[in-house]
Amino acid sequence: MRDQHPAPDSSARRLSTKETAELLGVKPETVYAYVSRGQLSSRREPGGRASTFDAAEVTALARRNRRETAAGSAPAGGDLSVRTRITLIDGDRYFYRGVDATELAAHHSYEEVAEWLWTGRMERGTTFTAPQATVAVARRAVDALPEHTTPTDRLRVATIAAAAEDPLRFDLSEAAVLGTARVLIPTLVAALPSQHRRGPDDGPLAHRLWHRLTGVEPTEAALRVLDTALALLVDHDLAASTLAVRVAASARAHAYAAVSAGLGALEGPLHGASSGLAHRLLLDVLDQGTAVPVIADELRAGRRIPGLGHRLYQGEDPRARVLFDLLEGIPRAEPALLAARDIVATTARHTPLHANVDLALAVFTASCGMPATAGETIFAVARTAGWIAHTLEEYGERPLRMRPSGHYVGPRPPQPLPE
Repeated sequence: MRDQHPAPDSSARRLSTKETAELLGVKPETVYAYVSRGQLSSRREPGGRASTFDAAEVTALARRNRRETAAGSAPAGGDLSVRTRITLIDGDRYFYRGVDATELAAHHSYEEVAEWLWTGRMERGTTFTAPQATVAVARRAVDALPEHTTPTDRLRVATIAAAAEDPLRFDLSEAAVLGTARVLIPTLVAALPSQHRRGPDDGPLAHRLWHRLTGVEPTEAALRVLDTALALLVDHDLAASTLAVRVAASARAHAYAAVSAGLGALEGPLHGASSGLAHRLLLDVLDQGTAVPVIADELRAGRRIPGLGHRLYQGEDPRARVLFDLLEGIPRAEPALLAARDIVATTARHTPLHANVDLALAVFTASCGMPATAGETIFAVARTAGWIAHTLEEYGERPLRMRPSGHYVGPRPPQPLPE
C-alpha cells in the first residue's frame, strides 16, 4: 500500500508532537496514549517545554498502522478518533475552544466556563437555576433511595427524575438542549442531601454544592478552590464517560439519557472514583505520619497508587498544579498538602511521577471535612457541562456513526449444532 505521508527527512531526527500526530493521522493528545502503551518513546530536550519523538520510530508505527487498517484489523493505537472543537490537550496544557482552560478557570466561574464551552460566548455573571417543580421531583426520587446510596447513584436517579418531569426532553434542537443543561445541573446539586441546615438554593453553584459536601462553614478561599475545581473539570476530551455520552447522543438519545450514560461510565474505579481512593490513601498517610509504610502496604497488596500520573500528560497534570497553588492559601490544608507531597516523593523514587487532579481533589476534600466520595460528586457535577457540550456536537454529526464493527476472533463457521 502506498504511504499517504512522505517519510521525514533523515536529518530531522526528532519530531514535535504536532508533526508526530500528523504522521500518525491522530490528534496530538492521542500521541501520548502510544507512549503510555510503550509503542512510542518520547524525550524532552534540555530547556524545552514539550516532548519530541524519534522520526524513524514514528514512521515505522505509522506504516504498521496503515498495514493493519488495510488488513481489516484495528491499528496499533487502538484509539477511536472523533473530530471535536471542544477541548484540545497539547503537551502539558489543555484548551477549551482554543483558550487555555486553566486561565479560564482562574478568571471565570464554573457557570461562565460552561457557557463558553457550549456556545463560544462568555456570559459574565451567569448563574444556573432550576424550577421548583423539577427540583421537588428530583429530591423525592433521591430521598427514596437507601441511606448507603453513592452520590453518583443519587445524581443518576435525579437525572432520570428530571427527565421524566420534562415533556420537551425529546426536542434535540440546540436551544432546547441548552435549556435542559441550565436546568439539569442546578437540579443535580439541589437534589443532593444538604449537610448544613442553612444551605443556600441560589447564588453561585459552587456555594450551593459546598453545603451538599460538608457541614463545615466555608471560607472565601475554600469556595474559590471548589469553583475552580468545577471549572477545571468541565471537560477533558474523550474520557471514557464522554465517549459513552457521545455514543448515546449518536443514537439520538435525549440529553438527560446522554448524561445518564456518562454517569454510568464515571462510576468506575479508574475514572470518577479515583479521587475517593486518593482521599482514603491520604487519610492513611496523615494517620501514620509518613507515606512510607502506607505505600509499601498498597504495593504489597498489588494495588496501584491512586492520584499519580496521567496517560495524556508527560509532566504534571495542569489541573492539579492550579488546585495545589490555591490550596496553599488555605491554612487547614497544609497537613494534607504535606502528606500529598510525601506520597509523590515516596512513590517516585525510581521513576518520575507527578500528582494528578485526583490527588489535588483529595487534599481539598480531606482538609475541608468532606467524605471520600466528595471528589466523585464534584467531578460528576462539573463534567455534566462537558457532556452536554459533546452531546450538542454529536447531534450535529451523522446519526449512529458511533457504531464500530467487531473484530471477530472466535471459531469460524459453520460449527456443528451443540448437543
